[in-house]
Amino acid sequence: MFRKRTSPAPAVPSPAAAPVERITSVLGAGMVWKGHLGGSGGVRIEGNFEGDVALRGLLVVSETGRVTCQSLRANTVVVAGIVRGDITAQKVEIRRTGRIWGNVTTVSFATEEGAFLRGQVIMEDQVDLGNEAAAEPPPAPPSASSQDET
Repeated sequence: MFRKRTSPAPAVPSPAAAPVERITSVLGAGMVWKGHLGGSGGVRIEGNFEGDVALRGLLVVSETGRVTCQSLRANTVVVAGIVRGDITAQKVEIRRTGRIWGNVTTVSFATEEGAFLRGQVIMEDQVDLGNEAAAEPPPAPPSASSQDET
């Protein structure tokens, strides 16, 4: 009559964990890179990068990092260095040492005291990153030596 129930309590399902964004590639300080940066994973830029960025993941521009681009697209962008170009991301964070010259389109926006932004901040309910098509650079045109002779 007054016995404890021995059956286990029903398990409460845990919420699905958000994917962990971690750095998988680094462009080191003192390095200069020109071109297209695309793909999946986290990238930290400590050197100079010139070209467009389309990442499915995290992009961190460190205090020594400099990025010059037409467009920078990533899931999350953290700027502690300098970015000259437009940023589109789900989440954008500008650290106190961060400097951005360009427009920011995002769902979530945060800055620290001392951060600098010259441009517009456009807050959206959701952002189309368009990374599926932009993640890979366009194929190189065939060279004259590789074309079939007919």
